[in-house]
Amino acid sequence: MDFPFDLNALFPERITVLDNNLSAGRKAHGRPDPILQISTVIDELGKASSKAQQLPAPITSAAKLQANRHHLYLLKDGEQNGGRGVIVGFLKVGYKKLFLLDQRGAHLETEPLCVLDFYVTETLQRHGYGLELFDFMLKHKRVEPEQMAYDRPSPKFLSFLEKHCDLKNSVPQVNNFVVFSGFFQSRSAVQLRKVPPKKPEGEIKPYSLMEREVVRGEQRALPWPFVRPAGPPNSPPLLPSSPQSRSLSVGSSPSRAPLRPAAAPGTPSSQLNDSCRAKRTRSRLSFH
Repeated sequence: MDFPFDLNALFPERITVLDNNLSAGRKAHGRPDPILQISTVIDELGKASSKAQQLPAPITSAAKLQANRHHLYLLKDGEQNGGRGVIVGFLKVGYKKLFLLDQRGAHLETEPLCVLDFYVTETLQRHGYGLELFDFMLKHKRVEPEQMAYDRPSPKFLSFLEKHCDLKNSVPQVNNFVVFSGFFQSRSAVQLRKVPPKKPEGEIKPYSLMEREVVRGEQRALPWPFVRPAGPPNSPPLLPSSPQSRSLSVGSSPSRAPLRPAAAPGTPSSQLNDSCRAKRTRSRLSFH
């Protein structure tokens, strides 16, 4: 893919690594990197890649590269196009947090390096450029092909991985990423974290038997008088009233009935009874 400006001046190296700063690493001729021209190259490559993969929209653009912590490897051939160079292809990688299934179907949470987009110009394919790009990325990131995840790889890319990296047996996933059997064998338990399984949905009980036993145990451990009985408290037996039993016990409520005047000391009980009967008789006669 050629452009109406000098790519050799824009990208001094054969393979240029771009990050979210859209920096080409080394300044050309002491001038700042022309961001507008670099953005044009990235956007046009992203459109060509989406068209080749029959995607509804480009997944690579200068704006998306600036908004994420991804790396884009850009390969050029500096001798073509009258010495101004042409862009052969690009490879974009980045770390993604994924929930994956291993060979036994267990859910695992991991954050591997992922191949997010890979494109070589159609007229320059099958010339070893794709392998050159891929090998450069592996050495730069110090990673093996089976340790990576691949986002929606095309049939051509899957054939490329099988031919050059011997990656054949992929583990089915519920998302768009593809991983191979060696992915789970080469990663340690620190890098992979199991996701706890969801509890089976069943009848929700407001007060389970286990909770009842816990509450009973807590009640037995509480000191008196904070122990709460399991059922309603039994009514205490009635005791004969006496002047010595007028004090209220803990937790009892005072009576709201008017208190009767206490009899004078030494008054016989028979006189008290006659006096009460006489008062009741007078009250009944007053209503007639």
